[in-house]
Amino acid sequence: MLTRRLLQLFTGLAMYGVSLAMFIRAGLGLDPWDVFHQGVAGRTGLSIGVVVIIVSFLVLLLWIPLRQWPGFGTLCNAILVGVFADIGLALIPAVTHLGGQICMLGGAVLLNGIASACYIGARFGPGARDGLMTGLARRTGWSVRWSRTLIEVVVLAVGWFLGGSVGVGTVVYALAIGPLVQLLLPLFMVPASRRADIASPGGSSPGTPAPASLAGNS
Repeated sequence: MLTRRLLQLFTGLAMYGVSLAMFIRAGLGLDPWDVFHQGVAGRTGLSIGVVVIIVSFLVLLLWIPLRQWPGFGTLCNAILVGVFADIGLALIPAVTHLGGQICMLGGAVLLNGIASACYIGARFGPGARDGLMTGLARRTGWSVRWSRTLIEVVVLAVGWFLGGSVGVGTVVYALAIGPLVQLLLPLFMVPASRRADIASPGGSSPGTPAPASLAGNS
């Protein structure tokens, strides 16, 4: 069981990073957090993968006042998504034809959905941004949906101001990723067990938050 969980975790995070590269190569817009990452990368000259890693650890600092604790998967997420995003960008060429851009965008959304289901289903703890969202909801009494909306509107606005790519892909991702992960998660969810929960602390409690609350955040 542990072997399956580890395989799912690492495969999911690798696919997540590659899907980010595909979104960028499609050139039709990114999800809110990646609009922010791209904007920061453009202003600093750092690669987007490096920015993803730095932002992940900065977000983890915000877990401290929320009394959140990272799991093994949280730390792997913070590092590996950025690493594989840069690898994907090195291997995937830019697409300029509209038909190719649409296909690349569709593939990116599908791969991201599979990746999200894999790493959530492995039950090793949420990503840094997911934990911020759920921790804020728990500490303030706000709904997870409201917490997510507030955070993503802020990072989207800042990312757009910094020059990040907002477009039809941003809308497609927002509408498609939740239902897609909801559909795929049962295929990848590792059955809960006492041993599994003890071995995978993440956030304020073991187990995995609802997929609708986690989809689309790394």
